[in-house]
Amino acid sequence: MCSICGEIDFSGAPSPSLLREMSSTLVHRGPDASGDFCDSCVTLCHNRLAVVDVENGAQPMSVIYGNKKYTIVYNGEIYNTRELRCELEKCGIEFKTNCDTEVVLYSYIVFGENAPSRLNGIFAFCVYDGEKAFFARDRFGVKPLFYAIIDKTLYFASEIKALLKCDKITRNVTKEALWEILYLSPNFVEGHSHFKDILELGAAQCMTFDKNGLKKWKYWRIEAREYYRDKKYAYEKTEYLVSDAIKRQLVSDVPLCTLLSGGLDSSVVSAVASEEYKKSGRTLSTYSFEYEGNKESFKSGLFQPESDDEYALYLADYLGTKHTVLTCPQEKLATLLTESTLYRDMVGQGDIDSSLLYFCKEIKKEHTVSLSGECSDEIFGGYPWFYRPEMLYSDFFPWIHAPRLRASLFKDKLSRSDEGYEYISSIYKKSLGECPILDSDSDEMKMSRIASHLSVNYFMSSLLQRKDRMSMASGLEVRVPFADHRIYEFVYNVPWEIKFEGGVEKALLRNAMSRYLPDKILWRKKSPYPKTHNPKYMELVSKMFWARYEKSHYLKENLDRVALEAAISGKATWFGQLMAAPQLLAWLIQFDFWLEHYNVNIVE
Repeated sequence: MCSICGEIDFSGAPSPSLLREMSSTLVHRGPDASGDFCDSCVTLCHNRLAVVDVENGAQPMSVIYGNKKYTIVYNGEIYNTRELRCELEKCGIEFKTNCDTEVVLYSYIVFGENAPSRLNGIFAFCVYDGEKAFFARDRFGVKPLFYAIIDKTLYFASEIKALLKCDKITRNVTKEALWEILYLSPNFVEGHSHFKDILELGAAQCMTFDKNGLKKWKYWRIEAREYYRDKKYAYEKTEYLVSDAIKRQLVSDVPLCTLLSGGLDSSVVSAVASEEYKKSGRTLSTYSFEYEGNKESFKSGLFQPESDDEYALYLADYLGTKHTVLTCPQEKLATLLTESTLYRDMVGQGDIDSSLLYFCKEIKKEHTVSLSGECSDEIFGGYPWFYRPEMLYSDFFPWIHAPRLRASLFKDKLSRSDEGYEYISSIYKKSLGECPILDSDSDEMKMSRIASHLSVNYFMSSLLQRKDRMSMASGLEVRVPFADHRIYEFVYNVPWEIKFEGGVEKALLRNAMSRYLPDKILWRKKSPYPKTHNPKYMELVSKMFWARYEKSHYLKENLDRVALEAAISGKATWFGQLMAAPQLLAWLIQFDFWLEHYNVNIVE
């Protein structure tokens, strides 16, 4: 994993000093080495986190092919490198390294703009050939890429903070972006950032930039197809795809571990990985997360019926892994709120961000690569809106339980809450209409397709963004085997009665992977990423918030204090399964810090 950035100016005036300054803001993503490439039109910079072929994978990487020079900067991991390498060798390519960077570069040289569709992995890259630059991003947008075009010059980077080093790029935020923050964050609309001048290359998108300007397109979309096989085939195919994805992602020349919460998804990943490690006489390292004082304060609820710790320890013992329980102090959970905002560059997810940042920093002390269980719920149907039509067929995103709450905390001259609600609601309704379905689909199947389509494109994308930023903040690469497009393409078309057999969430995954797990884990009810239940955390964030409120011109002028005090007195969640009163205060701290630190200017 790495960071990339660049400037492309075909009038012949790139600024190497600016690009090196941009690159310096991204060193956390690639602490092992840095490099740059310059010619009369382009400056490309790269920071490297060495994972495979540590000695020979330096970037930017250039090759001469057919009397033409090609240069790549690349961030990611390709999991079908071996197959592509063999195919390219049959085309006459002679490789000089064992790293996937060279495979990606030659894939573009040989296959052209079809290259991204050949790649199985997580990636964002740019290839420059002296006449144009070609960009691509993986199918689920696991690896980030942002860009801005100012005065016919294109700037791009792995994170927004690098682009903001360019004085020509403004800190302006439109009312539409503000509505996305107040109603939708930590989700955001694909292709957008909070800043008016900065755009995102979307998941499964390519673009080219040359003297004629920018061209952008999708190279992959999920397709609805008829399913003609029985459930036995569904089980066997799912087991193969999931286990194959996990095994492919175990390739690493540096220490690798898995995250093991004791829930179904992380347990599947850890079980397959552990079995594979044992074949070569190795012991897998696993980590679970806990919070200071949580055992004494935990209270069962609808979304988190039981604590994870017992299950993680049980499965670690069952699998024979080297297990470590990481415990986050409450003070760290609170004080890292602002630092986690710096790594997101956007308003985030409160302590759900800061806790992950803490845990990743601790894991990095021993490991450089980790596998995680994200993305299973969105693909296999792990959320209640997959089977509760009243949640899905409303006029707003189903995981946002109180859509007007955050906007109602601010005076209407700022939030223009009714307009904002209608704007985000229109995005939701448009997304419903874009879901691929078949005329032959049952009502249940149609509903499951819509739920999956929405979850992958909004809910999952925000979780992947969080995972990328918080892990790469520490130079830790986190891989997500369930985000393998082959799994999604197959499961999307499996009938709902197989995916939800017996009224059990993710029944397809449970049945398919039953040989790997004991029943205690296999049939356990879903439990989300853990949060703190310690009342000390509420005390800490309350103190932090009100101290910031007294000093913040923005909060004092725009916040409705009466509305806020009413909101934080309640117990209900307002986003997803974790965001309640303490997380609301944490979110407000992050919002105000973001406005202040990034010198944001809200414009019409």
